[in-house]
Amino acid sequence: MAEQFSNREGIKGMINPTRYGLHRVAYWLQRLSGLGLLAYLIGHIYETSTILNGKAAWNNMLSLTETPGGHLVLVLVIGMCVFHTGNGIRLMISEGGKGVGKPGQPEYPYRASSLNSKQRLCIWVSIALAALAMMYGAGVLFGN
Repeated sequence: MAEQFSNREGIKGMINPTRYGLHRVAYWLQRLSGLGLLAYLIGHIYETSTILNGKAAWNNMLSLTETPGGHLVLVLVIGMCVFHTGNGIRLMISEGGKGVGKPGQPEYPYRASSLNSKQRLCIWVSIALAALAMMYGAGVLFGN
């Protein structure tokens, strides 16, 4: 019975980014950045709503966000936002059939990736833009 299930890796195999290549890494980064931005939106709504409790409560909440930890969270949010936007635009364009290329005859040896060079370049550009935006945001928030 153990031999029957020996090739199944379960969740560990599903989240392994090296197994499927760049498109799997982009898939997981898109999902994680979306969840991170959702968490930030909920936290931001909560933070902003503290103004209803008066000026003292508002200033107390702002003192939490104006710490190095709060600035680090904002830098991560900047990176998540830029990557999620860039990769989302790539996905919308490719879902429309642009930049995908014509399908070819599957011949041995099969290519493991379904991405062409344009798709790969867009993923790397999204990652690079996110890194640049994070560096700029860190420079502004933490001071040069």
